[in-house]
Amino acid sequence: MSEKNPLKAVADKAADALAAHRGPEGGVPGKPASLSPPVEEPTEPRGPLPPKHDQSGPATTSPTGQETGADQADVAQGGSYLTTAQGARLYDTDHSLKAGARGPVLLQDHHLREKIMHFDHERIPERVVHARGAAAHGVFQGYGTAAGVTKAAFLAKGVETPVFVRFSTVLGSRGSSDTVRDTRGFATKFYTEEGVFDLVGNNIPVFFIQDAIKFPDVIHAGKPHPDREIPQAQSAHDTFWDFVTLHTEATHHTLWNMSDRGIPRSYRTMEGFGVHTFRLVDAEGGTTLVKFHWKPKLGVHSLVWEEAQLINGMDPDFHRRDLADAIEAGAFPQWELGIQTFPDTDDQTFEGIDLLDPTKIVPEELAPVQPIGLLTLNANPSNYFAETEQVAFHVGHLVPGIDVTDDPLLAGRLFSYLDTQITRLGGPNFGQLPINRTHAPVNDMLRDGMHQTAVHRGVAPYRPNSLDGGCPFQAGADTGAYIETPVRVPEATKVRDAPASFADHFSQPRLFWLSMSPVEREHIIAAYTFELGKCYEQSIKERALRVLASIDTELCEQVATGLGLPAPEPTERLTSPEPSPALSQLGRRWPVDGRIIGIVAGPAGDLDAVRTVRAAVLEAGMVPLVIAPAGGVLDADGDPITVQRTYATARSVEFDALLVAGAPGRGADAYGARDAKAGTGMTTGGDGNDPRLVLMLAEAFRHGKAIGGWREGTTALDQAGIPASAPGVVTGEHGSDVLEKVVELVGAHRVWERFPAAG
Repeated sequence: MSEKNPLKAVADKAADALAAHRGPEGGVPGKPASLSPPVEEPTEPRGPLPPKHDQSGPATTSPTGQETGADQADVAQGGSYLTTAQGARLYDTDHSLKAGARGPVLLQDHHLREKIMHFDHERIPERVVHARGAAAHGVFQGYGTAAGVTKAAFLAKGVETPVFVRFSTVLGSRGSSDTVRDTRGFATKFYTEEGVFDLVGNNIPVFFIQDAIKFPDVIHAGKPHPDREIPQAQSAHDTFWDFVTLHTEATHHTLWNMSDRGIPRSYRTMEGFGVHTFRLVDAEGGTTLVKFHWKPKLGVHSLVWEEAQLINGMDPDFHRRDLADAIEAGAFPQWELGIQTFPDTDDQTFEGIDLLDPTKIVPEELAPVQPIGLLTLNANPSNYFAETEQVAFHVGHLVPGIDVTDDPLLAGRLFSYLDTQITRLGGPNFGQLPINRTHAPVNDMLRDGMHQTAVHRGVAPYRPNSLDGGCPFQAGADTGAYIETPVRVPEATKVRDAPASFADHFSQPRLFWLSMSPVEREHIIAAYTFELGKCYEQSIKERALRVLASIDTELCEQVATGLGLPAPEPTERLTSPEPSPALSQLGRRWPVDGRIIGIVAGPAGDLDAVRTVRAAVLEAGMVPLVIAPAGGVLDADGDPITVQRTYATARSVEFDALLVAGAPGRGADAYGARDAKAGTGMTTGGDGNDPRLVLMLAEAFRHGKAIGGWREGTTALDQAGIPASAPGVVTGEHGSDVLEKVVELVGAHRVWERFPAAG
């Protein structure tokens, strides 16, 4: 999409900002606080440390959307001394007030009661879905290209709008892992001058159900079994597959989930979709139906299944760490917002596709995605709870120029989000929390309720009134009022039913399957085989195979073979749709910004080349992490090189590519009792490479990652059984030459030639 960007200067400006914004140690992220701590506990009173360079907070507006002009530090806690919640200074917070040092604790200990009471209520109910999330602040810049279809002011050319974006998994609890196979949420809060607009979508463009009344069913089926509360954050169990094989409108979404889309490489390389069809309204009142798309500038990339499994054990916070580290390092994630447009006809269909069916897509080859703006995430939250946890999205937060349609799933969401916030956030005033506050003036006549923080004035919170001078007055179309589009509703009988077009559950899953490359099909087969293999009931497996037979014969036969079951004949006629290349993640090249390059080095390695390569990696907008046998620095007496990972703490899954600089040597802890990755019975003697390095290289090779080595570093490749002639393996005499070729390989995400499809 970027080639069609009419405001390339916008992207160039953002790129300049990336280059100017580098974190500590030249862009290597992970520093916990803005200043390094001393070894001893500080004793000299001082105020709170400033935030890190990558952090920001909600804009300082009042509960009613007025700009306060306050510095963000002024609304954070301040002062040099510990106090009670009411500001009384405390001399001790380590000991309860007792009747003597060994006596009973006294009821009058107000500090103890306040401290424990607040602790007891630190947790609010987590979201029923999308509980585990990560978020960031940013800015959205309109291109002006949507002016012909919408009057929404934030989409006008050059308009910059603050945003807060939250990514999430659907099924898991807040304590689950990031890299499970699941749908991801992609929710964006635009703080526009006309009010808040929330675009609340997913990384998959379709949903499991067509009507919101089924939402409790699909979530109850996907959640852990109610008797044992397992398995956590996954769909590989009986209740999920029982539901989706009986309720076959879920087939399309399930297929996307079983594809590589279900295990994204990172939030930064994840596509986003509004899922529903919306209605845009232009300045003259004309309407256009649209679907929203977020296109990542880095491309759409995924993990392979073994990587995801390893990451869940090595670093269950992998996605949220990746997002925060990239922003801290100045590799700001970016997405273009695009729209597919369709005539607003009475039947609300396009090329035979029902636009009100949320289980259907419109292939991009039929309706190209037109870019309308650029999203850049450039600041991490200052406080997870206050921002990421308390942010409240709602599909009904709309602005003039954007309206809803009669999609029955969307209709239910318009009720559900508000209802949920009342339980989670303790009442109807959740919009007054700083992260949720609009940047437009508010005069809503809504009063009181729990957690009311606005101090309202006046005596007449009703309309009409004369006691408050008639204020607030109603707006008109000429003064920016939000006016729903007058849509004619056909005469009909009240029924619990769905249109006939909703009954097609298999043509689009077949379109998706036929659009996949051979290696992507292999991954889908493996995913179905794994998930169904975890089910207990044989009848559910057999029913799932009947569903797969209606998608594709090869898919069904291969999964059946893995399950040890016969493949049934299809019960639906297999169609022959034209494949959509846009659905495949392979076959293109992408920017390498923010990619993690592991540089393996040791005290006796080629350290001059390490310095050169490290600088070149940073210059290319990537993040270099030096891996060595032990921590500390290399070449302490010269130009020291900080070690970010050791053989004990590194694993292949963290890196997009690995470089071996000379002979890195072995670690003193390279034996099984200290680190199981070193292998049972291994000793520290000998001249060979550390077995943990050999394991790391073998895993990276197996997962299709680019690997490079120079000089003596090639011996480690030999020990890992990696042929120098294998695809994606680069060797040479000079580190800079090797890096250049490795970067070219990283642009394709993986060395796909290492994944041959079955004959």
